[in-house]
Amino acid sequence: MAKTLYITGASSGIGAATAHAAFAAGWNVGLMARSSDKLEALVEEMGDRVLALPGDATDLAAQERAVAQTVEKFGGLDAAFANAGMGVKAPGTEKGDPDEWRRVVDLNIMGLLYTTRVSLPHLRRTKGHLLLTGSAAGRRHIAGSIYGATKWFVHGYAGNMAEEMREWGGRCTVIAPGMVDTPFFDEAKPDKLQAEDVANAVMFALEQDPRATVREVYLMPTN
Repeated sequence: MAKTLYITGASSGIGAATAHAAFAAGWNVGLMARSSDKLEALVEEMGDRVLALPGDATDLAAQERAVAQTVEKFGGLDAAFANAGMGVKAPGTEKGDPDEWRRVVDLNIMGLLYTTRVSLPHLRRTKGHLLLTGSAAGRRHIAGSIYGATKWFVHGYAGNMAEEMREWGGRCTVIAPGMVDTPFFDEAKPDKLQAEDVANAVMFALEQDPRATVREVYLMPTN
């Protein structure tokens, strides 16, 4: 029986690349993002082992519905990838935008917590796997970076969840890429990591023997 993966931030970049990689490996995939047209395009491309779940990751009820629909269609949940995230346009604290901070915290932290909360009851039944998108910015200090601070939260929380989930045979992995050439940036970065590189890291962690937990995958562009 095929395993099932739920992904937030799934319409483009790392999320879409992971959807393609998981699908190619035989997984069913539930895709949550705000861009319903992009999700439908992915479903049309890949077929009935992929489910479009339009919604906002910062809405707990929307994530509850999305996971419930995924479980209803595919019969269970084996992995959840809390991938939705955003950066800031106005860096720093003095010159930063407090409204933007709120949006970043709501998505990078609260949205990730919502994914975990709604997925855990199902993952416990399957001794499943939780994956969280961290960042190289969550492993080192960057002058004044509020975005980086949200990723420090992700890295700390991932370790905490790994300790909790191991009590019942589950696994938790933080995926920590450096600069990736995705729509996250306004300008293309063709010489940096590609979304497919990060998707390969996700699949590496997922496909380890259940006795082995890859707690972190840290990947950087070679240059």
